[in-house]
Amino acid sequence: MMQYFTFRAMNTEVILAAEGSAADLAVPFAQAEAQMREYERRFTRFSPDSELSALNASSGSWFQASEDLFEVVCLALEYTRLTGGLFNPGVLADLERAGYDRSFEQITHAAEVRAWQAVQSAAFPVVSVAPNFSKTELDAAHRLIRLSAPVRVDLGGIAKGWIAEQVARSLSRFTSACAVNAGGDQFSVGVPQRESGWRVALEDPFDPERDLAVLNLPAGAVCTSSTVRRSWWQAEKRQNHLINPFSGQSAASEWVSVTAIASQAAQAEVLAKSLLIGGGRMADGLLAQFPEAEVICVDQNGLLAADPHGALRFA
Repeated sequence: MMQYFTFRAMNTEVILAAEGSAADLAVPFAQAEAQMREYERRFTRFSPDSELSALNASSGSWFQASEDLFEVVCLALEYTRLTGGLFNPGVLADLERAGYDRSFEQITHAAEVRAWQAVQSAAFPVVSVAPNFSKTELDAAHRLIRLSAPVRVDLGGIAKGWIAEQVARSLSRFTSACAVNAGGDQFSVGVPQRESGWRVALEDPFDPERDLAVLNLPAGAVCTSSTVRRSWWQAEKRQNHLINPFSGQSAASEWVSVTAIASQAAQAEVLAKSLLIGGGRMADGLLAQFPEAEVICVDQNGLLAADPHGALRFA
């Protein structure tokens, strides 16, 4: 029987699902929550004591990274190059200028954001971040990272997807089928008993209470990125948490959400974000770099706008 466990972490709702009895899964669920909170503590940009903050503070110098941080930065650098820079975690300064300088739960109204804008604009002058993150240097033998100053990174979505996958793989040691969903990023192992796949709702980006479709997916990753869910007003302009690295501005395309299905969570997260930033004109080139992935895009009218492979199974 499928058991569920829910908690909040990484500023979102996390849902754990696993096949088995409640008694047998009580400890594994608690361990999974603890594992996720430990990852959050190390990867958050909102705490000056996190490992990510220490990396950002070292920009321009070599930094001794943990095995986990080194792996995620390696993935981020690989995908930055693979997407031609559309995916670029080196946009932290632009995120802060847009008002996203603290947990999204603390962004409460436009007056505060306008006040933060003046402070952030003075503290973080505009820099050309797009080419600089790709110049990050890595010493794999010693797990050393050197960011190209003055770049500072926000691992955000790619870290969230990667964490969901790590936690799911740990949880899978105690069950035949499990899934971890962290605010739209899901990674699953195995398939529920008497089912052909995992039923995953495709949420209407304009109405969280409504589903546009229900997908029937095999084990693996499914990640959704949206310009609507995490958005706010700043100086009478709508901002969102996705930054176009070539303009330094909030992303805007004909799509408001993109769902990507892939074998790895980091890959699905990167593809969803890159398509949302690049839009239709960049879709062919991006999809060519991810030949085994599948995507569904939702346009400004809330309609399913793209499924290039035509192979997705709906429940």
